[in-house]
Amino acid sequence: MSDKIKFEIEFVIQSSPQMLYQYLATPSGLSEWFADNVNSRGEKFTFIWDGSEEEAKLLKRKTDEFVRFAWEEAEDDSYFEMKIIVDEITKDVSLFITDFAEDDEVEESKMLWTNQVSDLKQVLGSS
Repeated sequence: MSDKIKFEIEFVIQSSPQMLYQYLATPSGLSEWFADNVNSRGEKFTFIWDGSEEEAKLLKRKTDEFVRFAWEEAEDDSYFEMKIIVDEITKDVSLFITDFAEDDEVEESKMLWTNQVSDLKQVLGSS
């Protein structure tokens, strides 16, 4: 298996960090845009898409700042992180995604995140 490549993408979101964080860190919030359904038990989150389930462990979080998950099936140190960045001068809010993908899947993964975040922006009323 080849090593995964770390990539980062940034999206400007018109939302308060507090409201955005609710959509990144809670099962109900994640169910609105990231997956069809999300359940959690402690640090373990179950993401459901079209009847298939993926489990992830919540590795770290800081209220109104970021959440970091690792897929249970990952056999490496990869994770995905959603970080909220507020520009100190303009007060613009950005969502900064860090993820890992196989070399030939990086562009596809970026497109997937772009589509997911587009759904998030619709839910937030931030277009």
